[in-house]
Amino acid sequence: MSFPASASPLSDVGRALAVFAHPDDIDFGCAGTIATWVEEGIQVAYLIITRGAAGGADATSQAELPQLREREQRAAAAAVGVRQVEFLDGYADGALAPTPGLRRDITAVIRRFRPDRVLTNSPLRRWEQLVGPGHPDHMAVGEATTSAIYPDARNRFAYPELLAEGLQPWVVREVWYFGGPAPDHVVDVTGQYDRKVAAMRAHRSQTAHLDVETWVRDQLRTVADNAGLPAGRLAEAFTVLRTE
Repeated sequence: MSFPASASPLSDVGRALAVFAHPDDIDFGCAGTIATWVEEGIQVAYLIITRGAAGGADATSQAELPQLREREQRAAAAAVGVRQVEFLDGYADGALAPTPGLRRDITAVIRRFRPDRVLTNSPLRRWEQLVGPGHPDHMAVGEATTSAIYPDARNRFAYPELLAEGLQPWVVREVWYFGGPAPDHVVDVTGQYDRKVAAMRAHRSQTAHLDVETWVRDQLRTVADNAGLPAGRLAEAFTVLRTE
């Protein structure tokens, strides 16, 4: 299966919303790019669907994980200049599905924040990356977010209770997918390496066992090399679609 080339990113983005399944998903995949957006003056907000109670690499008990991982995510966001971080309640780590309820909750945030750009997980699995990007929660959030972008957020007949809350329809103009097949839009994040490392280190419950500096450099260098960037550059890769 082949995919069309990514669209050229919009040049006049004022707000971007990142919607991901778990604390740390954004930072493993996208922290360097988000730091770049913040430096460009884009207002970035995060929406995290769960608090990651089913994932931990240290001895923290499951009862302690949700609050701990929320604190870690807020610290990681601050490391790249993001101050607005929202979590949804009522969604279990490891059991997400693109239900009408999840679509409604994402739609509500889109209408409230009114982003030009949404960054989210790909709803398509890469079989060679079954571990990580292939997590079923990631794909569920990618599918629910895609449906929230179109048709839900822009359709005044979708979830009429949102209108009663003052949340008017909103058209997201662009979507960026992380972790999908054949990502072809590459962002050079060499200058954001330190911020990416700081964001990753903030997720101590997930990364304390890693040599974070080496892991980040190796991952980003591979992306840059595969994209044909000059030697020594670091990059993150996405698929970009226009949604207007």
